[in-house]
Amino acid sequence: MWPYPKIVAHRGGGALAPENTLAAVRCGLAHGFHAVEFDVMLSRDAVPVLMHDEQFGRTVSGTGSVSDSSAAELAALDAGSWFGSAFAGEPVPSYAQVAAFCREQAIWMNVELKPAAGFEAATGRATAALTRQLFAAEIAAAVVDPRTVPLFSSFSLKALSAARAVAPEIPRGYLVDAVPPDWHARLQALAAVALHVNHETLTPDLAQQIKAAGFGLFCYTVNDPVRARALLAWGVDGFCTDRIDLIGADFSLTAT
Repeated sequence: MWPYPKIVAHRGGGALAPENTLAAVRCGLAHGFHAVEFDVMLSRDAVPVLMHDEQFGRTVSGTGSVSDSSAAELAALDAGSWFGSAFAGEPVPSYAQVAAFCREQAIWMNVELKPAAGFEAATGRATAALTRQLFAAEIAAAVVDPRTVPLFSSFSLKALSAARAVAPEIPRGYLVDAVPPDWHARLQALAAVALHVNHETLTPDLAQQIKAAGFGLFCYTVNDPVRARALLAWGVDGFCTDRIDLIGADFSLTAT
């Protein structure tokens, strides 16, 4: 089962805005996306922030790393100029800031736990604890609407296991590049609801096996509408995309 949105804006606004920023999430929303994926990493003082790369140099200039910087230091960095002058001064946002915005705007979140090396369990614990706090009302509902709480995903089994221990109510998806032979056992061990896989390594047969086992199947990162339709025809439940200008939030198997 996949009770979540089918089409998700990758890293906030896909290719149209600087990744993992509030500007990106606003861009996705402006294009009709009420579903977003982004990466969360821990600062030196254990604050979850949005960032994909552990080391500076790509989306923020200079040298250094996320795990060696405080949340305040990260918030003072420019995470937008690399993308374009129109985004100069866009800060590195905290997860709490982005989660608050998404709650206000009814945006569903696929929160990828992206731990720096050595911080796998800590990232899972801290992000799960904060999520449990931020979404306490939604979790406490008699019947929880799955679209009102985030989904955790990660390549790190340690991060997902730690998140599960702290906030078992928040669903989990296991991220892989290629489907491993023991995928079923790994999903069961995590009590995961879905497998998230690189669409380039997926086959129709694997898709059928995963769906027949009762798991959700999500792909990354699909930027070609023709490929998107093929994946949906295989039974893929959803995917994230950078090309939110080509593949809209209402894209379907029959979209033209």
